[in-house]
Amino acid sequence: MFDIAPSELLLVAVVALLVIGPKDLPLALRSLGKWVGKMRRMSNHFRAGVETMIREAELAEIEKEWRERNARIMAEHPDAEALDTTTPAPYAPPFTEPIDRAADPDAAAEAAIGRAKPRTGDDAIQADSAVEQGEPEPPPAPPAGTP
Repeated sequence: MFDIAPSELLLVAVVALLVIGPKDLPLALRSLGKWVGKMRRMSNHFRAGVETMIREAELAEIEKEWRERNARIMAEHPDAEALDTTTPAPYAPPFTEPIDRAADPDAAAEAAIGRAKPRTGDDAIQADSAVEQGEPEPPPAPPAGTP
């Protein structure tokens, strides 16, 4: 970077030893190291800022170019908007077939258990007391809209 030869560096070290003295030389080198570190951090910060500005300018230029090309292509092919596949399809709930209760009673029982909601409040207290007294637990209510 500065192109300092080893002989020149040795000459600077001997002059520093004679001028500063051996007692204060470590303190002077430590201070010099701190200042060099601060200068490097400042230059790196400045360089990063300049690179960020250049990158943002390039991105803005690329985005402008992309918009111009997109507008030109859309003008040349106006029917392409109808073929746009980036738009998601409207939501359709999954189709489920009703369970034939007479054909498979086990499947119907599993489906009823899966749809059963946990009891809360007074319903849970009544069901717990009925189980403790030996009464059978009432079946869960069928979901709305089923026969």
